[in-house]
Amino acid sequence: MATSPALLFPSPSSASSAPSSARVEAVVLFNVCDSYVRRPDQADRVIGTLLGSLLSDGTVHVRNSYVVPHSESADQVAIDIDYHHNMYASHQKVNPKEVIVGWFSTGFGVSGGSTLIHEFYSREVQNPIHLTVDTGFTRGEASIKAYISSNLSLRDSQLAAQFQEIPLDLKMIEAEKAGFEILKSTMVEKLPNDLEGMESSMGKLYILIDEIYKYVDDVVEGRVAPDNRIGRFISDSFASVPKLSPAAFDKLFNDKIQDNLALVYLSSITRTQISIAEKLNTAAQVL
Repeated sequence: MATSPALLFPSPSSASSAPSSARVEAVVLFNVCDSYVRRPDQADRVIGTLLGSLLSDGTVHVRNSYVVPHSESADQVAIDIDYHHNMYASHQKVNPKEVIVGWFSTGFGVSGGSTLIHEFYSREVQNPIHLTVDTGFTRGEASIKAYISSNLSLRDSQLAAQFQEIPLDLKMIEAEKAGFEILKSTMVEKLPNDLEGMESSMGKLYILIDEIYKYVDDVVEGRVAPDNRIGRFISDSFASVPKLSPAAFDKLFNDKIQDNLALVYLSSITRTQISIAEKLNTAAQVL
């Protein structure tokens, strides 16, 4: 007698109210990267708790995070649960509206021990998300992904957990985007100072102005069909620029440059003074 093959399917209880997408603030990513740099020498990756809220449209808004000490081997994971609970209790006193929404880990994709850690956070909150940040630049950049987990079951028996990627939105302002672009690149030898950052911004602005000029010229010559929406954008952009004479603009720009040079000079003096103080303190301790 022939029998139909058994089918594996997600558990309905776990898939019914699972988050549909995730939105992550830039401070969370910077905190993850900083915790990875400060990790113990023997640690391959760091993990931590994600804090935020669940929006009405099913999006998880991650606003904050903190690292949780842990150790893991091929077949087991140990998490400092007391530290996790103490940190969460302290955070609740400062911002009670931010609750546990999931956890993060550094590394590319989901690893073997992720299932055990996700099981722990599933007891802390229903349907937690798992955020991964590839600080090792496996594919040439810092890949960032968000996952949810569903239980694979055979009839009434749960066999395993399946991680599914969900859409991820990185919420950043322009200044944070600039910093994140620097972190994504593997060719950066040092962070740019104010003058180098201004030079880079002016170069990008010049490229954009040149593209707008070419577009307007093509429309006037009839090579490109006009788009009223783009025309309104260009008009609004020019209307937002204050009317300054060339002399007034040069004075304003030069004053800003002088302010930046003064800040660079003062910071250099401060670093030199701190270095001298450290050397004198070291010499005094030796004597």
